[in-house]
Amino acid sequence: MICIKANILIFALLETIIKFCIMKRRDIKKDINSLCGDLFAECVALIQYKKDTNKNDVENVMLTILQMQNDMISRLSHVEPGSTRLFFKKLREDLLARTEDIVEQIKALA
Repeated sequence: MICIKANILIFALLETIIKFCIMKRRDIKKDINSLCGDLFAECVALIQYKKDTNKNDVENVMLTILQMQNDMISRLSHVEPGSTRLFFKKLREDLLARTEDIVEQIKALA
């Protein structure tokens, strides 16, 4: 279940990333919060329904999710004025890489 949900989250993230250039920052922040909330919910479900998982490892993944959310939102709030196109490209790449890393960590714990 977790692997299927994680793949759906990656697909949804890719669709959001494609639209990054034409979206408002407010909408991008909402999508980042939604994505992080879904990943966090997967971790909570993992703790609740799979009793043999190491709780400390799952809590470390949850902390990573919160750090990613805070980092991405703060970066989005302070866009560099001269090179917005490069800024958003780098933000997309970082968001995708970090999300894929977190999903792989969740899959490994499941």
